Amino acid sequence: MYKANNIIIALVFVFSLQGSNLALADPENWKHEWPKTDFSKTSVDYNEILSGGPPKDGIPAIDNPSFISLDKADHIKDTEPVIGVVIAGQAKAYPLQVLMWHEIVNDTLGGVPITVTFCPLCNASIVFDRRFKTKNNEDIILDFGTTGKLRRSDLVMYDRQSESWWQQFTGKAIVGELTGRSLKMLPARIESFIRFKTRNPEGQVLIPNNKNERAYGLNPYKGYDSLSTPFLYGGEMPKNISPLARVITSEGQAWSLDYLRAERQIKADNGLIIEWEKGQNSALDAAIIGDGVDIGNVIAYRMVASEKRDVLYSVDFAFAHFAFKPEIPIITK
Repeated sequence: MYKANNIIIALVFVFSLQGSNLALADPENWKHEWPKTDFSKTSVDYNEILSGGPPKDGIPAIDNPSFISLDKADHIKDTEPVIGVVIAGQAKAYPLQVLMWHEIVNDTLGGVPITVTFCPLCNASIVFDRRFKTKNNEDIILDFGTTGKLRRSDLVMYDRQSESWWQQFTGKAIVGELTGRSLKMLPARIESFIRFKTRNPEGQVLIPNNKNERAYGLNPYKGYDSLSTPFLYGGEMPKNISPLARVITSEGQAWSLDYLRAERQIKADNGLIIEWEKGQNSALDAAIIGDGVDIGNVIAYRMVASEKRDVLYSVDFAFAHFAFKPEIPIITK
């Protein structure tokens, strides 16, 4: 059994981050933990990179993921959030109840090496193509882990091949040999488990390799999306929306979740369609994820030959959108 005192420790850790001495940037000290990382190369101010507390791989990525068929997944409530990914007709659901504790899953789906990521502090769920071409035109596959660092409250990942550091929110390398390079993002849906099951009845769902390793199903960030300010973020806040309100972004446009919820459907001039439907828990509200407030489901697509074709979109906190995409105004009414 996962010990109750471990849960308490996790909660104390989360709520003690802000203002902690652990948050100070120290590139010289980092070299001891990261001897392979080229700290002479960076595209950001090192003072923006803060320690979240855990060391390198202290939040362990999942490298050999395990899956079960949907009919056996009776431990996940139908309204719980999952990241649904479909490639070449193959479908997998990655529950946030697992990603909450691991943040990164290195996997292969439909023959494509992918990395599925979730940053709880930014509510950012992003799927990347792990295939990468070096400057020598060599094709390699990258594997990702967690640095234990944050920038603008967002997860900083690293690849195990060059040990360069990557900003999860943008998919760009910000420190090390690969600084300036970008990962390809892949369309995915942040949806309720029942919606994934309905559209992909033959799909699979990720399960923990060891169900007792973490408090899967619990949310160590209880009440986070109701706070007035985010953790470990010292940047400017958006002016027209609460920092922890959710924002939908797709193809250079952004809308508040409240606006979309009121409209139910938005049709952009470029043919993009965004829709909302009730029935998905917030992963960052209640202590038990399946009890979280209903924030609803969002999908983004285009009609191609009478078929809905998924496009890239995100549902993130407003402060994170403003921190990384300030040029894209948020439509709120």
